[in-house]
Amino acid sequence: MAAAVPELFVRIAGVSGALAVALGAYGAHAFRGDLGEKNTFDTGNRYHLLHSVALLAVPLTRRPLLVGSLLGGGMLLFSGGCYLSSLFEMRSAAKITPIGGMMLIAGWLCVAL
Repeated sequence: MAAAVPELFVRIAGVSGALAVALGAYGAHAFRGDLGEKNTFDTGNRYHLLHSVALLAVPLTRRPLLVGSLLGGGMLLFSGGCYLSSLFEMRSAAKITPIGGMMLIAGWLCVAL
């Protein structure tokens, strides 16, 4: 059972990566003239795709459940906040992005442990 956890993050990486590419394609055409919203979206998408790739390395870490949870949760909160804020004008969603960012930082630090 414990051996299945790291491989689960590889599957999550595949789905997340596909979603990041699809959202990136949508975002390339969704914003007409609003550069601020497009920049927010693009930042979220860049972090989403980067950390989807990072999830592929989770099985190689000493603590895959911890690292995968931090990177996955951080990606969800950071990129999700950017997506919600830019696509649906949910300004309150931007408040979760710093939490997601801190989770991403913690995830990378746990890779080093």
